[in-house]
Amino acid sequence: MKIFGQRKLRWTVLTSAPGGKAGEQWGDTWFARDLVDALRKLGQDAHTTSRQNAHSLERENDDVVVVLRGLTEVKPNRSKKNSIWILWVISHPELVTQDEASRYDVVFAASNHWNPDFVDVRPLLQATNPSRFTPSAGIADSGDEVLFVGSTRGVFRPIVKDAMEANLELSLYGVGWQEYVGVEKIKADFLANDQLPSAYARAQVVLNDHHQFMADTGFLSNRLFDAAATGTRIISDPALGLSEVFGDHVRSYSSVAELAAIASDVDAAFPGFDERMKFADEIATLHSFVARAKELIAFVQDKRVKK
Repeated sequence: MKIFGQRKLRWTVLTSAPGGKAGEQWGDTWFARDLVDALRKLGQDAHTTSRQNAHSLERENDDVVVVLRGLTEVKPNRSKKNSIWILWVISHPELVTQDEASRYDVVFAASNHWNPDFVDVRPLLQATNPSRFTPSAGIADSGDEVLFVGSTRGVFRPIVKDAMEANLELSLYGVGWQEYVGVEKIKADFLANDQLPSAYARAQVVLNDHHQFMADTGFLSNRLFDAAATGTRIISDPALGLSEVFGDHVRSYSSVAELAAIASDVDAAFPGFDERMKFADEIATLHSFVARAKELIAFVQDKRVKK
């Protein structure tokens, strides 16, 4: 089968997540699966696997390997000389070194603003799967008043701390929160990925935050794309490039008082329902995994022609 005049290629998407049951709770795992589905929709032979399989014999069958760079470095297996290895930095850019980047044919980054001095970077923002994250996933404003989905990461995450100080009607899903908030705020230790679209679509407000270095370098959270695709309202900590992508559909705040003011009158703070639905359609078109897969395919085709 030929794609855009080229033959079908075998792709593997490698994640930083561990294999097995533990990996099911990593967002990287679901990100990889959505990317694989998008590549398949575009006629590619695509698969995903965890970091443990970076050097398995199966890599010798791959034409393209996309490494989703998160917490853990994955060293390419270049035993197949004409294979193309792509590093897509989706989080923790502070961990990427010149030595690591030099092992790849190209480095993509989920930021329009990260420009390290040791490698040329091509922007490729995070994405969503609009077949799952869609306004039809739930009835607007029928769910949690203020929703946050995420673990503590071992700290009292600032946006949750601020929400508590602002006395918001907060619903939390994630492990570790018993140490920081009352049990009445904790809905469950885990919210399954297939339940996320409905939770976002039904919430009056979804809270979002970033690691500080990622906010400073424009690595916009995947949660932003997923939640925006459902048409919900989103409040986030400040991040470089946030308004460039999301405009006034995502509100950032700089103080507890400002957070409280935004949440107290969401009708005034956010665009109306029809505008949010229109923006959800824009997110589905511009920031889908299919859109990202097309960019990756175009790069690979150009690279193969030049080889």
